[in-house]
Amino acid sequence: MKEFTPESFRLDGKIALVTGASYGIGFAIASGFAKSGATIVFNDINQELVDKGLKAYEEAGIQAHGYVCDVTDENAVQELVKKIEEEVGVIDILVNNAGIIKRIPMIEMSADDFRKVVDIDLNGPFIVSKAVIPSMIKKGHGKIINICSMMSELGRETVSAYAAAKGGLKMLTRNIASEYGEYNIQCNGIGPGYIETPQTAPLRTEGHPFNSFIISKTPAARWGTTEDLMGPAVFLASDASNFVNGHILYVDGGILAYIGKQPQ
Repeated sequence: MKEFTPESFRLDGKIALVTGASYGIGFAIASGFAKSGATIVFNDINQELVDKGLKAYEEAGIQAHGYVCDVTDENAVQELVKKIEEEVGVIDILVNNAGIIKRIPMIEMSADDFRKVVDIDLNGPFIVSKAVIPSMIKKGHGKIINICSMMSELGRETVSAYAAAKGGLKMLTRNIASEYGEYNIQCNGIGPGYIETPQTAPLRTEGHPFNSFIISKTPAARWGTTEDLMGPAVFLASDASNFVNGHILYVDGGILAYIGKQPQ
């Protein structure tokens, strides 16, 4: 067992694969890893997004390695991991960040749309984790972080597929921890609250009912920022969390702990 020092939070010499990290939450987490010393590898679904990501990392002063890969294609993922090992090195840290949401009332949602959300948000993390675990076992350590959601715990209108997938991802997280913890592999999740991203910008305008709703439901009385996710992600990727396994860390400003204000 390593003695704890402040350096336990560092990621120097580690190779981190963050899926779907051309922008948004994945980009922020990867940037936090880079600031802590990790080498960054990311993928996205097409070359245009990969190029966009590479430019953003370059502008941030980060040397990143970008690859095109669909996380739902098992053969392609196996080839991706093999290529990363040959060109960069064995993956020490995996963040399963790639995901989608379709906001459609359940009775109006097609089974195909439901399957697509589950395929990317749940089957994808299974496929990528399965691809990296064997080398982690050989190396004697590994960190897997699944980007879960408050919808891993709560339901809400129009997100039946997303909530089902994220609930499943919570349990996949716990099962990976259960199955591979003996190999010094820790698998945990991060459940972001409502975060300021380009996708949520239309909802965050002053006077928008949803903006007021989120602020009133959050003890921190604000939306989260992508920077709020960096510290928790670095902790779960570092040696400082070596005895934390199968845990979902909700970074939500306290929403899940709060029943809400009494109506006036």
